[in-house]
Amino acid sequence: MLLTQETLNFLKDLKENNNREWFDAHKPTFKAHQAEVKALFEEILEGLNVNDDIEKFKMFRIYRDVRFSKDKTPYKTHLSGSFSRSGAKLRGGYYVRIKPNDSVIGVGFWEPNKEDLLRIRKELELDAGEFREIINEPSFKKVWGTITGDELKTSPKGFDKEHKDIDLIKKKQYIFIKKFTDKEVVAPNFSKKVITSFTSVRPFFDLMSDILTTDLNGESLLD
Repeated sequence: MLLTQETLNFLKDLKENNNREWFDAHKPTFKAHQAEVKALFEEILEGLNVNDDIEKFKMFRIYRDVRFSKDKTPYKTHLSGSFSRSGAKLRGGYYVRIKPNDSVIGVGFWEPNKEDLLRIRKELELDAGEFREIINEPSFKKVWGTITGDELKTSPKGFDKEHKDIDLIKKKQYIFIKKFTDKEVVAPNFSKKVITSFTSVRPFFDLMSDILTTDLNGESLLD
């Protein structure tokens, strides 16, 4: 599915006219561009399912939740979607955001629950060697760069602040982000690039799935 420059132009116009009157007047145009982006996401979903098992695809609404925000503009200025891996055995998720001059894809663990986060931290406390080997592998870093995500300012409760892997242990999220230019987004091979990039993260997801489905003794939690 080829994403057109007109979709990016519409999102630019929306940023400049972020009000209900303008949006309502241009709603049919928005619906057309939304359908175009959804078709792109569905093509990515199809490509992901060749080598993975996606349980849930979600395209996010354009409407902002402004209840607790100082920014009261009613609409997002991007279109985005997420892809969740299937079942208890496969962990992690994929994310795509289409935004003029700021399109990105992301992979990883955005909001791990407290049990999963503790399990990850405990594994890293015990031995972070395999984790570092995977994320520092040259071909992986070429695609995804360095790990990112929110983190604590100091060590989590119960963990040694002097631990050699505290830089990983204190993270609250384990995320990788890849940026795309507008030219790349509207190129015919964009969806293929996204799928290839997502496929390259499998060693990381395989390790994390193994961690999150076993205890510290390596015994399965799924039986």
